Amino acid sequence: MKSWPNHTAAWATWRDALAGERMHHGWLLAGKAGLGKLDFAMAAARELVAEPGVPQPAGDHPDILVLTYGPKDDKAERAAADGKPYELARSIRIKQIRAMQKRLTTRPTLGSRRAIIIHPADDLETASANALLKSLEEPPQGTFFLLVVNRPARLLPTIRSRCRMLRFPVLSDSELSAMLADHGLPTEPAMLAAAQGSFGAALRYAEQNLGPVAAVIEELLRRGDVGLATRGKLATLIGPRADRERVQAVLELAQSLVARHARETTDPAARLRLIEAHGALVQLAVEAPIYNFDAAMLPHEIGSLLVAAAPASEAAHG
Repeated sequence: MKSWPNHTAAWATWRDALAGERMHHGWLLAGKAGLGKLDFAMAAARELVAEPGVPQPAGDHPDILVLTYGPKDDKAERAAADGKPYELARSIRIKQIRAMQKRLTTRPTLGSRRAIIIHPADDLETASANALLKSLEEPPQGTFFLLVVNRPARLLPTIRSRCRMLRFPVLSDSELSAMLADHGLPTEPAMLAAAQGSFGAALRYAEQNLGPVAAVIEELLRRGDVGLATRGKLATLIGPRADRERVQAVLELAQSLVARHARETTDPAARLRLIEAHGALVQLAVEAPIYNFDAAMLPHEIGSLLVAAAPASEAAHG
């Protein structure tokens, strides 16, 4: 488990609570994606359930239950049972909460405490959230909930009100750079700027070597592309047959850089163009995995959306 420089305050708060007489039973670990919240939850849960004189397993712990995305459907469940690759659901479903609640009718295995980690809790289905609320209202003795959330506002207010919040700050560019260097990965200013303090995002961009792509996206947003030369450069860097993971990483990178330009500009017309381009990139990211896009044309489509947001595109729009 890696070292996270942005966890210092969260650890101090957690350990102060752990040393107190009454540990709160519900915790929200809040912050944008890619800040190591799940790593914190796993390590904190181990501290919570450990008891003096009781040997603790190095691997999976019987008193730490993690709920996350499960198999998408019955076919995926059969594939998972057979040890084959399977497609994940996009939410945490009520049957997962029901199965967890059934576990809560038994005592913890090794000690007196049990930890339930839900990641990400903001992707609970409505029925799942309502079912979880009942456990938060009347938690079994020795049961503690750690809800990892990227967008706390998506949680039911009644769930938020029953939990103590730990906020995780974003990482600085220098911290991101040091963490990437520890992984032997490149760091480039445009790529770090696009990550917006998220190591998870920075890691995806670096593993895909998107530093040069970020630089060309910046060029398109600042200068446009009178011909097709810069868009052609972008297409070459992305690759004519890029796989789904690379295309999604590029689209995420483009969205982040467009959003940053929209925040920084003082020109209302420019901001509107950037907002429209951002919306189109989000829609493309949703549609690209579903529809049969021409793999060779998709990079050009991305480039054209970026050009539409650039200052040089203003005259063409009116």
